[in-house]
Amino acid sequence: MGYDVHITRAADWSENAGHEITAAEWMAVVRADGELVPDPKLGPYAVRWSKTAWIDWFDGNVFTTDPDRATVGKLLEIAQRLSAAVQGDDGEFYENARDWPQARRTGAQRTE
Repeated sequence: MGYDVHITRAADWSENAGHEITAAEWMAVVRADGELVPDPKLGPYAVRWSKTAWIDWFDGNVFTTDPDRATVGKLLEIAQRLSAAVQGDDGEFYENARDWPQARRTGAQRTE
């Protein structure tokens, strides 16, 4: 099981009621960003970024699993557009891609 990193507007990504990023907001970001390529085989809101990274929307948050440092940087860029923050599964917030710990940088790919 991987480690998820979330774009959220909530104080805790897992309790985001009332602070959701809507699917429509997410898809507007996707349409405006030529680097994000929809990948419907991964899901209706999933996109590819770079050759190995994927990003998806679910239940009011945008997320990916086991990102590398560059992907965390892209999440931060997206979060800024959504007036949101980047938060790891354990509740820690990231303000800079350099904050992403080496131990978590596994670069796992989504294959389903």
